[in-house]
Amino acid sequence: MPTSSASTTDSAKSATGGVQSLERAFDLLERMADAGGEVGLSELSASSGLPLPTIHRLMRTLVACGYVRQQPNRRYALGPRLIRLGESAARLLGTWARPYLARLVEETGETANMALLDGDEIVYVAQVPSKHSMRMFTEVGRRVLPHSTGVGKALLANTPDAEVRALLSRTGMPAATEKTITTADGFLAALADVRRLGYAVDDNEQEIGVRCLAVSVPDSPTAAAISISGPAGRVTEAATDRIVPVLQEIAQELSEALATQAPA
Repeated sequence: MPTSSASTTDSAKSATGGVQSLERAFDLLERMADAGGEVGLSELSASSGLPLPTIHRLMRTLVACGYVRQQPNRRYALGPRLIRLGESAARLLGTWARPYLARLVEETGETANMALLDGDEIVYVAQVPSKHSMRMFTEVGRRVLPHSTGVGKALLANTPDAEVRALLSRTGMPAATEKTITTADGFLAALADVRRLGYAVDDNEQEIGVRCLAVSVPDSPTAAAISISGPAGRVTEAATDRIVPVLQEIAQELSEALATQAPA
């Protein structure tokens, strides 16, 4: 029967040895996220190359499970049940990052952090403190606005200017210190520096006396950055030249550790 045949096709093994229907379902969820969280079936068909009947069957299953919801306009949106999965995964991401942050502390002597972009805010998900008696401390779970932080600059460096301006218009740009960047043009210029240099700097912009260096984690499954922070008297220009290559190397190693590995 046709139904049985379709079911067999969907549950067939993929080229990677996994279940094809699962791979397709997760691919559709990621495409929805890339499209801003809400799409129509025809858009998914065009971007994925899958036939409409297959997409409709997969979406119907995802709706039944609560991972997708159908809107009154007949389009499909990511469902609220994904929130719990995302929050749990974010906590685990911080746990997985801790050994790499510990290495950062050992090699630089300064406090190491990991942060994610969550909506319009930066959230710190992991930290390993410096062994110095004078050290920086940021509470895990703390949320800050991107414009006054090194991790915020690192995370937004490759975001289109129009999207950055829209974010800044939503959050505002309050001054945390006298050195905080408080104009969109100034922040976009800082992002251009990040792209040129390969790292971001918070130079007394979040807290007077504190300097922070940050880099994004390349190809991270969610936008992530790692940083070191310490007293401006220790995190000098000379120290920056020494620390940045270490930051970049560890970010690359963390990226590789987070990458999905196909089963052998």
